Amino acid sequence: MYIAAYLGTVRPFAEEMLIMADANLAHIASGFGAGLVTIGAGYGIGHIAAAAMEGSARNPQAAGEVRISMIISCALIEGVALFGTVVCLLLAVK
Repeated sequence: MYIAAYLGTVRPFAEEMLIMADANLAHIASGFGAGLVTIGAGYGIGHIAAAAMEGSARNPQAAGEVRISMIISCALIEGVALFGTVVCLLLAVK
């Protein structure tokens, strides 16, 4: 009889703790995902900038066209990174 009463009070508490643990894991996973998005965007923009500098050094006459292409590519990468970060944050709040 005492065991049944004890299990009756522990079970709802344990279920609540599992739900809270799932929510905490979701927050950790979304933070990790946002970090990965940021690292990927930084790597992509760094790679584009390095290629643009090398291209401008090899052909100084085309520096203006290379710069325009670099800015457009960086803007597209930043847009994707922002979208990925927003998705991660929305999943954290959900």
